[in-house]
Amino acid sequence: MSDLKKAAGGKAAGGDRPAGEPGTRQRSVRVVMLALMITMLLAMLDNLIVGTAMPTIVGDLGGLEHLSWVVTAYTLATAASTPIWGKLGDMYGRKGIFLTSIVIFLIGSVLSGMAQDMGQLIGFRAVQGLGAGGLMVGVMAIIGDLVPPRERGKYQGMMAGVMAIAMIGGPLVGGTITDHLGWRWSFYINLPLGAVALAMVTVVLHLPKRKGARAKVDYLGAGLLTLGITAIVLVTTWGGTEYDWNSAVIMELIAIGVASLAGFLFVETKAAEPIIPLHIFRNRNFTLMSVVGFMSGFVMFGAVLFLPLYQQSVQGASATNSGLLLLPMLLSMMVVSLIAGRVTTSTGKYKVFPVVGSVLMVAGLFLLSRMDVDTTRFTSGVYMAVLGAGMGFLMQITMLVAQNSVEMKDMGVASSATTLFRTLGSSFGVAIMGALFTGRVQDEMVARGGGAATAKSAQLDAASLAKLPEAAREAYQFAVSSGTHIAFLVGASVGLIALIASVFVKEVPLRGAGPEAKSPDDAPATAVRQAEAV
Repeated sequence: MSDLKKAAGGKAAGGDRPAGEPGTRQRSVRVVMLALMITMLLAMLDNLIVGTAMPTIVGDLGGLEHLSWVVTAYTLATAASTPIWGKLGDMYGRKGIFLTSIVIFLIGSVLSGMAQDMGQLIGFRAVQGLGAGGLMVGVMAIIGDLVPPRERGKYQGMMAGVMAIAMIGGPLVGGTITDHLGWRWSFYINLPLGAVALAMVTVVLHLPKRKGARAKVDYLGAGLLTLGITAIVLVTTWGGTEYDWNSAVIMELIAIGVASLAGFLFVETKAAEPIIPLHIFRNRNFTLMSVVGFMSGFVMFGAVLFLPLYQQSVQGASATNSGLLLLPMLLSMMVVSLIAGRVTTSTGKYKVFPVVGSVLMVAGLFLLSRMDVDTTRFTSGVYMAVLGAGMGFLMQITMLVAQNSVEMKDMGVASSATTLFRTLGSSFGVAIMGALFTGRVQDEMVARGGGAATAKSAQLDAASLAKLPEAAREAYQFAVSSGTHIAFLVGASVGLIALIASVFVKEVPLRGAGPEAKSPDDAPATAVRQAEAV
């Protein structure tokens, strides 16, 4: 019996039917997918809800000077733990490791809600981030174990829909909770969702038990990778904000990051059970999808950061409903992802999607770079829809192709590596696009005589903007549109790299679940697939 049948079969998963019967398996997969989507929503909602509550948190706990660390500690812990969670799942079994990450996330949520000062909150957010590192990786790896790549397209629209719900609903939920229940409930709200996810995963998810680790955990590699990722994230977080780019602190962090990652690569060639096996990068498709994932993360999070700012500052939209401002992009992304998934499932073809997606992504970013103070909301909405369509073709296909390019035993590290590259891409995107945006806004404010007060800030909310003299307000609006121009132009240039990488992707048949399909652990079939992709 294949792993797929074992994972979704049995009375516990689907009644009295035989374990391998298709109807039972499909119903079981749907129930498991529901549990996984709840966990995915849990991971995505957290930062968006907490971000909305941050002004209230600072007002209650104080420590404004440490505000950035509430986000940085969470981001660092998430990024650094992501590859480790993936490897542990491969070594010790996916289900137990996934449940552990949910529990740690919920413990961090409870402790964060109980924090009495900013120092405690920062520490507890790190605990929460440590658990969060395993949530997305666990979801993707379990989907990779449970659903063959050929069938996975059926669920792409569901995953894109969860992302859209999180981005739209996060700020609204965060504002409502903070106003009516208090900021502590922005953390406590994770408990009911997490409890449902824990219960459902425990009851309905049945994966084959692994024999256990074949070697000791690569602690040295894990430490060097953690140090390197931490240095990189701190460089992108602090560079140009807390410290000048050419400051000693930033230079030291760059040196530490480069040295740590170089040491990590050396250690991985010697380790019996490396955290990230370097042989997976010998597969051309996997390496190309890592590049595409990095670039799409760079673009996606930059767009999410600057589009609401432009619409609020230049087009006069309300900040309260900031999630709704992204609706054209998110709906387009969801619809296109659903269509691409269905086509992939029915045809088994996928190469066209990253190519078309990259073209649309570049086109959308270029159109967004053309926005100025006179651009209407309808026009900007159309531009966002083009970008969203591009992202819809890319977001899930990158993970699908990456997972299809490795053996089943490496599913966790493939999922975690792809997630890590997307996370690092978002860090670089926010840092680079943010630095260019801020610099252009400040330069334009000085050049147009906007006043020293506004020249010091690249972000003013609607209330602050309304209090400015008309000349200063017009200068600021022009400066913001100029800043978004340079930021999105850089994003379009980065998108070209994703396009070039996508062109070289090789169309390797997706693993299926039909009668002709081999067991996912069939080594000869895997070897043929690996050879075809090189």
